[in-house]
Amino acid sequence: MESEEDETPYLHSKRSRPTNHIAQFPSTSMQDSSFKIPILPAELITEILLRLPVKTLLKFRCVSKSWLSLISSTEFVKTHLSISANNKDYTHHRVMLSFVQPEYNLKDCSLSSLLYGSVTDALDMDYPMKHPHQSVWIVGSINGTICLAIEENALFLWNPSIRKFKKLPDSRPTLKCGYYFMYGFGYDELHDDYKVVGIFCTFGSGGSYDVEVKIYGLKSDSWRNVDDYQGGVLLNDSGKFVNGKLHWATTAGLGVYNGWEIISIDLTDEKWGKVEQPCYGEGRIDFVLGVLGDDLCVLCNYQRTWADVWVMKEYGVKESWTKMYSIRCPNDPGKYMFSPPLCMSNKGEILLVFGSIFMKYNPDDDSISYPEVTNFDACLEAEIYIESLVCPLLQNEPRTQEQ
Repeated sequence: MESEEDETPYLHSKRSRPTNHIAQFPSTSMQDSSFKIPILPAELITEILLRLPVKTLLKFRCVSKSWLSLISSTEFVKTHLSISANNKDYTHHRVMLSFVQPEYNLKDCSLSSLLYGSVTDALDMDYPMKHPHQSVWIVGSINGTICLAIEENALFLWNPSIRKFKKLPDSRPTLKCGYYFMYGFGYDELHDDYKVVGIFCTFGSGGSYDVEVKIYGLKSDSWRNVDDYQGGVLLNDSGKFVNGKLHWATTAGLGVYNGWEIISIDLTDEKWGKVEQPCYGEGRIDFVLGVLGDDLCVLCNYQRTWADVWVMKEYGVKESWTKMYSIRCPNDPGKYMFSPPLCMSNKGEILLVFGSIFMKYNPDDDSISYPEVTNFDACLEAEIYIESLVCPLLQNEPRTQEQ
């Protein structure tokens, strides 16, 4: 892959309009005895380039030094990300899938094809430290950068669109062996920094447990301890990033599933908090945290026969919790559970994983359809990411961590 200049790893999505006169451009005029192609204005060329896919832009960096400078600039990368993120047809979004059978692997497919197309193909991915016998876990995705956990402590920040990655320093806690761990990946907007939070827990006699929390910042490229953990035993795998905070579901003790709470850690001031929940109703309920659009959501599986989707419309306001959907389990009730919704189409349909297959639910007529995916087998988890030019490497790091 070509070398890059002036890349900026710290970006976030804002609904900003493209600005004019970002860079100078090579001449686009050609003249011979028969015709002349006029020069395109720089603003128009910028507008065209901002709407092109990442793969095309990577090739266009070779057109000239000025195009390389433009496409690598902070402003262009940021504006391109914003336009891609706000595309309601999800043209630049993809879904990453993790598998454990017949071997550990990652694949991805087009989100727009899942929502609006007839057939899509799941493609194998060449991710860092890929090995058929090493577990791989998708911690989360922010601005096209994905956090991967390989086995127990090997963590990577990886942008598959530009094929660049960064291996994080060792996060091993001081706890004795036998601990279990959860990670979360998010973005600190105030300090313009990507952060990973690791929560490590070990159990003692009589139901006691010890917890150690560590946080990594890309700018400092180091881990440090965070005190005042206020939760119990973690229930969900990865922290869910909403409103600048990472969220986990917790319960009072191991094997206790009543009286659960939602805890959060603010990535700006690194303080813990709790999120009030709605009144779900009676009965045995399996709770799963998720994110729908930009909102925190809770999916409630009722004895694996149907599921309710609750969405917090205004963050931090208990009264804004709204039950958006009630979906009955298709075919074999009791065998599988729903995952939290992945996204909503521009037609109002929501995309979920039921068991290990994709499913679209239409709330208008209570209908269910199944997108057809080839080269696909029983995925363990799914995560949406945006194709972007954001580089996970620090400015002063060598550009050798490529695939």
